[in-house]
Amino acid sequence: MLNAAIVGLGWWGKTLVNSVQGKSDLIRFTAAHTRTRSKVEDFCRSNGITFQEDVQAILRDPAIHAVVYAAQHTDRSDQVRQAAAAGKHVFVEKPFALDLKACDAALDAVKKAGVVLAVGYNRRFPPAVADLRARIKDGRLGTIVGATGEANAPGGLALAKDFWRADPVQAPAGPLTGLGVHVLDTFVDYFGPVDEVYCIGTRRAAPHIDDSLSVQMTMKSGLPASFFCSLATAVSYRIAVFGTNGYGEVLRPNFDTFQFVPAGGMPTQGQFKPAEPELVVTKDFDSVRAELEAFAIAIRDKQPYVISHDEIRQVTAAFQAIVESTATRKPVKVR
Repeated sequence: MLNAAIVGLGWWGKTLVNSVQGKSDLIRFTAAHTRTRSKVEDFCRSNGITFQEDVQAILRDPAIHAVVYAAQHTDRSDQVRQAAAAGKHVFVEKPFALDLKACDAALDAVKKAGVVLAVGYNRRFPPAVADLRARIKDGRLGTIVGATGEANAPGGLALAKDFWRADPVQAPAGPLTGLGVHVLDTFVDYFGPVDEVYCIGTRRAAPHIDDSLSVQMTMKSGLPASFFCSLATAVSYRIAVFGTNGYGEVLRPNFDTFQFVPAGGMPTQGQFKPAEPELVVTKDFDSVRAELEAFAIAIRDKQPYVISHDEIRQVTAAFQAIVESTATRKPVKVR
């Protein structure tokens, strides 16, 4: 059993704990730290978690094997380096870093320390996402001609002005940081690195943050791809990949259903008729538990996490380019 500590016990930190505590045979949380102790004392007590007054006490504790960070984004590189220096395996919430300089420093630290690094892109794990990946990789979709995605939630409508998620330094390009980066990571997973981006971001309804973003991308393979993300509309997540044999998609609003629609034959009477789709439905899959258990398995089996360091860097490079393009409204090459 992997003993982990969590740093940052806001709503998402609690979601991470609740996904595995008392449910998993692979990982459990034994310690925690957050800025305001009074807000989490009852939660820690009910989950058998020891609250630590500072992170250094966690890093010094030999009984803690790994640290999970769900705190502010701008602190991420320092958090990873400190954990690696202490010999702790480290799991960090997305995005891994806001720029390549911070990304490279953190990656170098974990490589030198020889610890396992994981990033919380939990939307890689649902069976529908894996099914679409498999059909891309094994050629069942044929030649891929394009891809599109979306990631939406109404959270921006209620963000307080002084909350860190409303700070453009912590959340550059608005919905990209919390939502759209999932689609970006999936496209890197499916198709490899991004070559160029062109983006338009705007504030349509949220009071304190740019809430809507449209991203056009060209992958290094030449494949065109695009996605939309918003913090001001209903919950929705969708990935669609179009190939010469048909298209596959993870259906909105969540990850329960994979659909494949074959391309079909030639038109009859001048019209193309859609073919009967194939549907694969998987209910009640916990992608947060899946990512944490994959982290624990990587540590147990002394192997890299399923998201490679190269992919982490590729996503960060594209993320940085999207932020720049959103600010300049010009195409930006990914470094």
